[in-house]
Amino acid sequence: MIDLTSRQIQILKAVIEEYLKTAEPIGSDTIDRKFNLGVSPATIRSELAYLGDQGYLKQPHSSAGRVPTPMALKLYVQELMNKKDLSVADEVSVKERMWESRHKFDSMLHEATRVLSERAQSVGVAVTADHQAFHSGYSHLLSIPEFEDLDVARTVFQLLEETRQLESIFLRDWGGDMVHMVFGGDLGNRYLEPVGILFTEFQCADQRCMLGVIGSSRIDYAYMIPFLEYMHGLLEEFHPSLS
Repeated sequence: MIDLTSRQIQILKAVIEEYLKTAEPIGSDTIDRKFNLGVSPATIRSELAYLGDQGYLKQPHSSAGRVPTPMALKLYVQELMNKKDLSVADEVSVKERMWESRHKFDSMLHEATRVLSERAQSVGVAVTADHQAFHSGYSHLLSIPEFEDLDVARTVFQLLEETRQLESIFLRDWGGDMVHMVFGGDLGNRYLEPVGILFTEFQCADQRCMLGVIGSSRIDYAYMIPFLEYMHGLLEEFHPSLS
């Protein structure tokens, strides 16, 4: 962020947060009207152009608005976003759902994908080191604007069907965080550009497992990252009980 002024950071944050809500390109008039930054639309346009030149924003098609790039979304999650605290009710509800399946590996991972898909309103997915895959929540994709593009939807469905391809994504070096954040733009397929993946890895039943969600790049990061952190701890807590 050292190349950005406080005003540029403020404008970038406004663009990202509005885009996360609407899935629409964001223009200077929207920023001026909704965020009361105390500068003219012309100044906002100039700053948007600068942020585009620096790789934080892109301008899709001929739209006057801009959308955040993966670089901007990563910056937002790592430095600008405030994580939401999970409520006690959230934690108790999830633990109760997982408790019944804690002695059976397959059942536990399948239930974990159901829980995640419901919370994220996206697809929940788990992959194990012995090439098993579990999925839940395909129907959620139908209500996400980005998946109205049939090429995007088809590519994601194909990805979900190819366990080895999912594994190859999960097993890349995404850094040392407990929850890894992957954007379709990182994967070299233009049809995956609107897609976001959040996942965590853990040791379970004596093998390496990955659990996460696949959906829009507008996933509710502030809620889902701490939620996945909680799931990570819960599944490792259940590890000794598994057979």
